[in-house]
Amino acid sequence: WHMVAKLLLAVQECHAAADAAHAAALAEAYDDIRAGLGFMKTPEVFGAIPTDPYSHSPRHLGAQQPGMTGQVKEEVLTRLGELGVTVQAACLQLRPRLLHEAEFDPAPEPFVHLDLAGQPQALPLPPDALAFTVCQVPVCYRLGDQATLTVRYADGSSQTLQGDTLSAKDSAHVFARDGAVCGIVVQVPRGTLRP
Repeated sequence: WHMVAKLLLAVQECHAAADAAHAAALAEAYDDIRAGLGFMKTPEVFGAIPTDPYSHSPRHLGAQQPGMTGQVKEEVLTRLGELGVTVQAACLQLRPRLLHEAEFDPAPEPFVHLDLAGQPQALPLPPDALAFTVCQVPVCYRLGDQATLTVRYADGSSQTLQGDTLSAKDSAHVFARDGAVCGIVVQVPRGTLRP
C-alpha cells in the first residue's frame, strides 16, 4: 500500500505541472488510485484496519514503530495537495485542483481546532464549506463564483483579495505562527473543483 501511496503522490505532482491537455487525464488517474487506498475501503476488504500507522510491527509484540509509516506520510502530503496548499515565492497559495465538490458539506458542524496557545476553538462554518489549518491558522473553503481570499487579522480587521495567493507579509505571519493572521476564508469557484 505504501507504493500505491507513492504512486498517488507522483501522479499529483505530475498533475500540478501538467498542461491543460494532460491535466484532466491525470486527475482521473489520481481519483482511480485514491479509490484503491485503504481509507476508502472497509477493514474486511482491506484486510486490516485501513489507517493503522504501525503496520510494520510484529503481530505478537504490539506497536513497535515509533512514528508514521511512509504511506501515512504520503497521505498527509497528498491531502495538502488536494487542498491546494503550496508555497510559491514565499507566498502561501490556496488553489485546490484535485478537491471534489462533494467534500463541501451543505450542513457542516463547527470546525474544532487548536489555536496557537493549544486551546480548542470551535469555528462555525457556513453551508457548502470545509475547513482545515495551515500552521494552526484556520482556513475555510467556501463555494463561490470567483477566487477570493479574505484574511482576518487579530486586531479585528480583514482584507479581501482577488485570487488565491496571500501576500508575502501575510504568509510570513502564518508561517511564523505569530498570531497576526487569525483566519483565512477562501472562495473556491465551483468550476475549478472535481465533480
